[in-house]
Formats: sequence, C-alpha cells, structure tokens
Amino acid sequence: MSDSPDNPSASEPDAGGSGPTQRTATIDRPEGGSAGPSRVRQLLATVTQSLTPMVLAVIAGGILLALMGRDPIEFYGTVVDRAIFSESGRQETIIRMAPLLLIAAGLIVAFRANIWNLGMDGQFLLAVAFTAGVAPMLMPTLPRWLVLTLVLMLGGIIGAAWTVIPALMKAYYGLNEIITTLMMTFIGVNVANVLVKGPFYEEDPGRAFPATPVIEVADRLPRLFDTSIHIGILIGLIGILVVHYLMTRTSIGLRLNILGASPRAAHHAGLGVAKLTLLTFLVSGFLIGLGGSVELLGVQGYMRADWDPALGLLVVPLVFLAKMNGWASIAFVALFAVLANGGELATRDAGLPNDFILFIVALILIFMTVTDYLAVRRGGKGNPWIARFLASVGLRREGRDAE
Repeated sequence: MSDSPDNPSASEPDAGGSGPTQRTATIDRPEGGSAGPSRVRQLLATVTQSLTPMVLAVIAGGILLALMGRDPIEFYGTVVDRAIFSESGRQETIIRMAPLLLIAAGLIVAFRANIWNLGMDGQFLLAVAFTAGVAPMLMPTLPRWLVLTLVLMLGGIIGAAWTVIPALMKAYYGLNEIITTLMMTFIGVNVANVLVKGPFYEEDPGRAFPATPVIEVADRLPRLFDTSIHIGILIGLIGILVVHYLMTRTSIGLRLNILGASPRAAHHAGLGVAKLTLLTFLVSGFLIGLGGSVELLGVQGYMRADWDPALGLLVVPLVFLAKMNGWASIAFVALFAVLANGGELATRDAGLPNDFILFIVALILIFMTVTDYLAVRRGGKGNPWIARFLASVGLRREGRDAE
C-alpha cells in the first residue's frame, strides 16, 4: 500500500455510510512535466510545520533565560557541546534514545489507529519493576543471554497486560481510553512502588531508600564497539522501523489506518473493530514495556522506590511533530535526547532547576497547538493527528483539517 504519513485517512464512509470508500490522491501534471517540484514543496512544508514549534520553543526559552540574567547563547552552546561534541556526552545522548524510540513506536501503533494510549508511564514502570525483580533471581542459574531474552520479553508482556482492561473497555463498552489508560497509569505507578518496597525489595545498609537488587554491569545488555552504548539502541531502532514498515506497507497497517480514519468505515468493511482495538493496545503496551526493560537492563541496573522518569508523556509531542512517521520520530527523539542530556549540565552551570528542560517541552506543546490552529485558520492544512486527538476529547470536529 502507499500511505503518506502526513495523511492519516486511508478511507472514509461513503455519503450513505454504507461502507468504506477508498480515496486515492492524484497529482495533476502538465504534459511532459513532473510531480517532483510539487512533492518537494509538500515535503518542505511538512518539515517546516514540524520544526517550527521546536524552533519557537528554543527562542522563547532563550528570551526567558535573558530575562533571568543568563546568557542564552552560552546556555544552548553548553547543551550542544555536552550532548554532541563531547565523546562521553554523545554516547549518553545515544543511550537516552533507546527507551524513547520504543515508547515512540508503541505510541505510533496506537495513535495511528486513533487509540489514545496515555497509560505509557504505568506500563513502562511496571515493566521496569518486574525486570528489576526477576532478572537477579534468574542470573545465578541461567546463561546471561537467555536471562536477558526472557526478561526483555517479560517486560513487553507486562506492558501489554496492563493495557488489557482499557482495551476491553474500549472495544466492547466504548469507554474513552484516555480516561481509562490514565487511571491505569496511576494504579501502575503505585503497584510498581509496592513491588519495589515488597517482594522485590533487597535490604542494603548502604542505601537510604528501598530498592531492588543491583544487576551487575557484566550481566546487563552488551555494549557496542567498546563504548558505553548498549544494544538497546539497536532494539529501539529496529522496533520503530518495523512499526513504520508495518503501518505503511502491510495489510495489517492498512486495517489499523482505516480504523483510525473512521471506526464506522472499519466496522462496515468487516474488519473486526474489537479485535483490532485489542491488538493495537497489546502491541502498543508490549513496545512500551520493552522500552522499560531496555532502560533497566541497559542503564539503571536496579529500581528504587518512587522512581518515575515520566518518559511517556515526554515522547507524545515528539510523535505528533513527526506526524506518526517512524523515520521522522527517530530524528525528533534524537533532538530531544540532545536537549535532555546537554540540558542537565547547562541548567546546572546556569544555576537553574532541571525542570527548565520540562518547561521547554511544555513550550513545544504550546507552540505546536498554536501553529496548528493558525494554519487551519488561514485555510491551510493543520497537523491531522492533532485534529484527531482534539476531536477525540470533543474540542474539535474532524473536518477538512483532519483529512
């Protein structure tokens, strides 16, 4: 199939609502001409629309830094120098990308199907907790490669299992998954803490907080090319590229895109909406849970009580900016990893709290919404995925801007 990442609508019901009607895009070409310039202009417009919120957020952040008496050029220079030009910093930036890529892959699967799985932090933390608790039990008796394989799969299965209740409620009772997944996140975060303080707890006089046993560095994910970069980055890249291929080049991807474009059309086409909904939730949760296991086995080595990096909500604006495109998501995840990694040193040098980076992320969200609104008001084409999300919460009707 050929499915543009910028146009989520693969089909829509006909005027009578009796079944799906496939829509095909045609390009009017002058005789002897080429569609090349038109496609280049469309690509440039898409890139501009996606990058503008990030650029505006950086500029607004710089203005705020200046108002607080800090040098914005020095601040952003420190970010770039630490995250890109420093050897250790560059490796840390790549390491940070691994779980973010898997979370992004899980969100793309769900969001393309118009299923708003916002329970990613609960799925992520539960996978981390089970990985941290089970891996040390298996390490003394099983080969390292087998333990790593088993606990990676366990993390994915735990993440998928935590989506079952919202999936069933959505598929068979039509309950809004935004509400149910957020509720499951609240429960999941607290269950993870109970596990760390209870069955997976290891008493250690040298630690002032409850935590699981520490997985030795030699027992964690293998490193690449004598660096600190672990193979989790390869798992993340493969995961998001496989998702991109499945969603744009396979029949299952077509079905999920039809479901996302119009559940009514999917129902009339006999696609089995309930089964597709369950499948989407399970795959999304599995990828997010896998990201949790990769983070634990590649970086942390143990889980302490009340640890919650809240990576899921940080990835949401990135996949929106990427318009659910796998390749673009890799680029935006890389940009965010640079900002997050370099921002830690830059905020410390500038005497600012680490939350300043979260403020930049909030600015990205604001400018993303504002630029989309202005594009629609000018009669242009806004980000269709933002239109879908707003429609799902009753803030906008899906119309021409959502096509």
